[in-house]
Amino acid sequence: MTAPVDREGSRRAANARKRQSRRPSRLGLAAGATPKPDRVREEDAGFPGLLARVWRKTSAAADMRSALDTLLTLDGHVPAEVQEGGLRTADAAALKVVAGLSADVREPAGAVADPTEHAEPTVFLGEIGLTTGGRVVVRVPSQQPLAKQHTLVAGVLRVPWTQRHLDEYRREVTTAQERFDRYTADSRRWLAEQGPEGREALLAQLTEGAQRTAPFMLYIEDKQYTNFRDTNTVVGKTLWPGHPDCVFGSLAGLPLDLWSDHDALLVVGISLLIRSAGYGRIEEANGSQLTPDNVSRLLEHTRRNYNGALGGERIPAAGPDAGIDALMALATALGTHRPEVTRTAQLYREIHGALIHKVERVAAPYGEVAADRDRQVTDHLRATLPVAGDRLAELRLADDTDPAWLARPHGEFGTGLEAVVYEAVAATTAAFGADFSMSRGIRSLPELVRALRAEAWDEISSWGITDFFCCVVPAQEARRHYGDSLATLADTAWAMSSRMQYNSWHFIAGNLPRTQKVLERDHFVPPTIPDIAHFSDQHHHGHVNNMVRFTIRSPQSVEVCGRPFNGFMDLRIVRADGEPYTEQEMLAAHQVAAFIARMTQQAAVLAEQGEQAGVTAFDSAWHWTSVTGTPVEVAAGPEPARPRVA
Repeated sequence: MTAPVDREGSRRAANARKRQSRRPSRLGLAAGATPKPDRVREEDAGFPGLLARVWRKTSAAADMRSALDTLLTLDGHVPAEVQEGGLRTADAAALKVVAGLSADVREPAGAVADPTEHAEPTVFLGEIGLTTGGRVVVRVPSQQPLAKQHTLVAGVLRVPWTQRHLDEYRREVTTAQERFDRYTADSRRWLAEQGPEGREALLAQLTEGAQRTAPFMLYIEDKQYTNFRDTNTVVGKTLWPGHPDCVFGSLAGLPLDLWSDHDALLVVGISLLIRSAGYGRIEEANGSQLTPDNVSRLLEHTRRNYNGALGGERIPAAGPDAGIDALMALATALGTHRPEVTRTAQLYREIHGALIHKVERVAAPYGEVAADRDRQVTDHLRATLPVAGDRLAELRLADDTDPAWLARPHGEFGTGLEAVVYEAVAATTAAFGADFSMSRGIRSLPELVRALRAEAWDEISSWGITDFFCCVVPAQEARRHYGDSLATLADTAWAMSSRMQYNSWHFIAGNLPRTQKVLERDHFVPPTIPDIAHFSDQHHHGHVNNMVRFTIRSPQSVEVCGRPFNGFMDLRIVRADGEPYTEQEMLAAHQVAAFIARMTQQAAVLAEQGEQAGVTAFDSAWHWTSVTGTPVEVAAGPEPARPRVA
């Protein structure tokens, strides 16, 4: 006879556990009970500190060209073309004129230039500044001082203009404005041709795109469109769909003649990006002026890359001065050919963290560096797991190994799958000179199989982050970043693990049928291509606090019960300092991730056959023991488990 269940006691125990800290060094203690944080972030950590350093270096530059180079690259943190793409029409025209003034002596920040020092008399004293959002801004004739227009990092650079500069500026800005006006008129024409229903469909698509992709910041002249940090004007974490402050919601049902020119350009620009590669392409315009000119340049760059991968002029150019119709045709062709490109070459994104700007690239073939990392990881896996193969792409379970090994205990691990994940991650940390490596996934493949067979889409979307795992393996030398403390290293590893569990939770719903509950559930479109990130320790609070500077991410798809799950797992590699990761290292990391995905795929098949292939390791206590080498001490009686601090 089954013993009675003490449901009230179970609830009390569950609630008690929720009030306990999950941090490894404080496991089992009351959460939030410390009088002060263990670590306090430095005031100048992250983006504000970077901007302050950039401005100091700019102010000390020997000439205008050096100052502009520092500003436009944020002292080497982003390519100059990213910042140039974010300049307003007048600012771009002005810099085109003043950037050639390398012979002029720039005055110290905040100072007024002495016009007698210049061969020609000064007729206007302009300014160049850096906003707290990281944008370069220019004061041009007829405008107020920059300090009255923007929130600046510090002062301004005074730039003397002569009559010749004014004449050149007038020609440049007039030409640019005429081009801007032509594109605006053409965008309005195209939108008018879509009709009211077509425009509503576009707004609905853009609303979902903003919800389902990472935050972005786009500009049309001075107008910012963002769902990141600043006052939000686009649906995202802060504004819900249909919110009156969201530009897409405010345009819904509004006659086209009442749309502003800027809003019309925004809708056309994002539509072009989505046509070319889905929602992910929006992030490739981050920090940019979303004008047809800039979008055209992005699409043309992509076209050349795709044709290079496909081996010929498969995708025709839109042509010089292409209108919106030609750009739409190009975007459609890029979207159509992109799957073929992904089968032919390795696409990836390069992320410039300072401005959250992404660039899609086509990787070169596997080279010596990739092969070296590949050999190191392969050798480690063959020495620690029952696998065979001369390189990562060939690694498989050895012929004399029962596939059910993945669901059976192995060494200190509950299943072979757990051992695969740990050994692959540990080998990656060593081979790639990483401070941390990690891989995430779902804890119970059998539960996923059951839910899929029952078509329990709403149930799957209701699972919490603890239904997922992430194994984080730091290098012991990484403790140098955290006061030489193994306890802090373990806490940092667990913080990363918790965040990666959230990422698995955040992506899984994007693979499910679009039921009402799935659509209501917060989720992103799952990633499908790897990326390399530079200077990620600027904005994301977790990245700033835990010193996540240079990274590689390789998401992988796994099929369960015939349903592909994009971004089902991934491998991430982190360096807190030193050199950024390279394309070749990314290619090798992508093969490590693919190996873990293949083993996960085999485990999923076992789960479909009734095997209990799951993952119970990689919780807080596991990370404590794995990092510190000391066990978790279990207290007597009802007291929770606590780490034994060495």
